[in-house]
Amino acid sequence: MRNDRLWALLTLALLILFVLATGAVARDVIAARPPETVPVPVAVAETVPLPASTDAEAVDPARLADKLDDPMAQSGIVEGLSAYVVDAETHQELYARDADEGVVPASTTKVVTAVAVLHEVGPDARIETRVVRGAAPDEVVLVGGGDPTLTENADPDRYPRLASLEELADQTAQALAEAGVTTVRLGYDDSAYTGDSLGPGWKQGYIDEGSTAAVHALMLDCGIAEVVDECGRIGLPSESKYGTRVSDPPLAAAEAFARKLEQAGVTVAGTPQAVQAPQDAEPLATASSPPISALVEKTLMDSENNVAEALARQVAIARGEEPSFEGAARAVMAVMDELGVTGVQVSDGSGLSVDTRITSRALAELLVLATDPDRPELYPTLSGLPTAYATGSLAGRYSPESGAAGGAGVIRAKTGTLNEVSALAGTIYTAQGRLLVFAFVANHPAATGSALDTLAAAVAECGC
Repeated sequence: MRNDRLWALLTLALLILFVLATGAVARDVIAARPPETVPVPVAVAETVPLPASTDAEAVDPARLADKLDDPMAQSGIVEGLSAYVVDAETHQELYARDADEGVVPASTTKVVTAVAVLHEVGPDARIETRVVRGAAPDEVVLVGGGDPTLTENADPDRYPRLASLEELADQTAQALAEAGVTTVRLGYDDSAYTGDSLGPGWKQGYIDEGSTAAVHALMLDCGIAEVVDECGRIGLPSESKYGTRVSDPPLAAAEAFARKLEQAGVTVAGTPQAVQAPQDAEPLATASSPPISALVEKTLMDSENNVAEALARQVAIARGEEPSFEGAARAVMAVMDELGVTGVQVSDGSGLSVDTRITSRALAELLVLATDPDRPELYPTLSGLPTAYATGSLAGRYSPESGAAGGAGVIRAKTGTLNEVSALAGTIYTAQGRLLVFAFVANHPAATGSALDTLAAAVAECGC
């Protein structure tokens, strides 16, 4: 049975070498897909099937519990730990500890958001940013549609291709030239979202520390002032975890668009003004985001909070709810009901809120759904998970010195961290080559990622 594990590790190593050689992945891992030419919802995205574990020896729940006894006792967080482990293929419950207790899940909330948007909106849908004629003859309006990855400069040689102000400006300049217009006043419309721009249960310092920008339908590079690694750099190496977030994302985007219009030969009179575009406004330009599948992979891989909030609002819009924190929460929970997943009470889409409560069983059940070959639209939930000691938010964990090295390469999981909260939910290949799904969430003053890593590694190493 250990040969199965050896082959799994060898296959993973070869895959990582190939991907690095082609430059397709650095810290961000985006599943390769052929470029699409029509920026609208289309067919279900192609997926790579999970390796079957039918021939691998099933895990004995009693032996797994024995294997977890020591690391559990040594973790110091048992009193605040909710844990659940299940066989991905047979759905057999293998381990449960307070698995139906609602706990603060931190960024593992993004698993819920990912499944909800993939189920409700679909993996191939895109988010549009538009430029339209304003109410006055000499006015043009930049209209945000909720794409947080909108960036300043176009880069047609990268996948996924981001929408850019450059392409919007070029299209706008051409349309204006055909109409004989050389000077315009610029308005910007951020009205696609409603309600507060900061989530319920968010602490005051999130924006100052760079964890998130205020949530808006119009923003550039997730509201980051100096882009080094975030939204606008999907597929490129990360150099730092956060960037400084701008205080007014819509205005910052509009000011950048004014500069791009000037570069395209259009004179912009005055400064950009907040307006609401006429409902029947003449379209001048359109740019589309990467597909929802790529945005899901981004938010899971790097835990990008503004992308998660944008995805949650796409669920709200699709279900006819208000595109606000409250409307998105109602919409996401309605999707959970449709999927038959209980134990989910969300207050935001990112997991920054301390008001959210999710059970470890629910997190695991959602990941099990994503392994179902009859639900290929959910696969980006798995392909976006960081790999232990290799990619994303797990790149620096499970090192040989960590005490959890047995999980390197065989654990893929979404992380979550808040004050006194640590969470980890994902998939594990056991020593026998069996695919398991797990969720460990600790609400405890001593909660750390390393403690949960040790538990997950124990599951991976279990010769059960």
